[in-house]
Amino acid sequence: MKFRCERDVLADALSSAGRAATNRTGTLPVLAGIRMQVASDTLTVTGTDLELTIQLTVEVGGERDGAAVVPARLVGDIVKALPAGAVEIDLVDSSTAGDGASEMSISAGRSQFSVRPLSLDDYPALAEPAIEAVTLPADAMSDALRQVVRAASTDDARAVLTGVLLAAEDDGLRMVATDSYRLAVRDLPESSMLGSGQKVLIPGRALSELQRLIGGEENLVVRLGEREATFEAGSTRLSTRLIEGEFPNYRNLLPSNYPNLLTISKPSLIEAIRRVKILAQESTPVRMTLGGETVQLTAITQDVGNAVEEIDASYEGSEMTVAFNPDYLLAGIDAIDADDVTLSTMDPMKPAVLRGAGQDDYLYLLMPVRVP
Repeated sequence: MKFRCERDVLADALSSAGRAATNRTGTLPVLAGIRMQVASDTLTVTGTDLELTIQLTVEVGGERDGAAVVPARLVGDIVKALPAGAVEIDLVDSSTAGDGASEMSISAGRSQFSVRPLSLDDYPALAEPAIEAVTLPADAMSDALRQVVRAASTDDARAVLTGVLLAAEDDGLRMVATDSYRLAVRDLPESSMLGSGQKVLIPGRALSELQRLIGGEENLVVRLGEREATFEAGSTRLSTRLIEGEFPNYRNLLPSNYPNLLTISKPSLIEAIRRVKILAQESTPVRMTLGGETVQLTAITQDVGNAVEEIDASYEGSEMTVAFNPDYLLAGIDAIDADDVTLSTMDPMKPAVLRGAGQDDYLYLLMPVRVP
């Protein structure tokens, strides 16, 4: 295998595929590598941990076809550190290497590195994606993923909560994620990738990577198999295993009526929370005192100090003080695409709902924190 490629193009491909490689102990050592294969003037770069696979194709100046598996992090760091310009990769196989072992030469300008490949034979064969495909607008999916994936759990002890539910609705597609402390729901009207009544549970980690990969693309091709989902955007393919299990009945968490409604400027609220949050150390919540034409934000940390800020707002309902985890609160506000946000509440101990003012396609439900 021998080829030449621009440093930045190669570095981006290695970095993207390398995000699917694993450094976990107890797994196959070869899974810490990425597979590089050259055929004519096309380089295919693949990373996988058997749960998530990312594969990209890049146009290169190919001189000799071949394939190799190399340490993902090491080779990625080497290529990023090389001087700008063309990078030459040359794999010398065991029949010509002086010491009987293969070596990969990586050079650019006056810099030259040599790396020992991992076992190509041990690298897992990848399953072919399902034949049936659905094409969706990539920008709409990227925006929905940005809003929903943030609410998925990262605790593998409850695997179903690490996934994002994709469910067919009468008017399109619904995406749902929860970590039991918050819930994000996004509707995509007139966007369908599922049959009537069908639903799938896709790992949040995979969808987070997908959001990163589809930026700037026009279309997203989705292929759903019995146990695997494959997404294709441009020259990139991402495959992931589906999560087995029953997603919680989130609809029970959504009260039909909220008697209290706060409307407030999104930028003003974000800035105020960030300032008050400085005093919200460890598990200290941020309290919101609702009533009148202002909202008072307060953070009180024992033996450290307190912070108070008041901002203008419009409020309809009963006066109350409700407290939230400031990081979860900021995540919900940040996800909203509107100049003003609304906070709907029932009482200080019931879930509250954040939305964009005048928008019904996205909601972020947040459990309050009990305070003395």
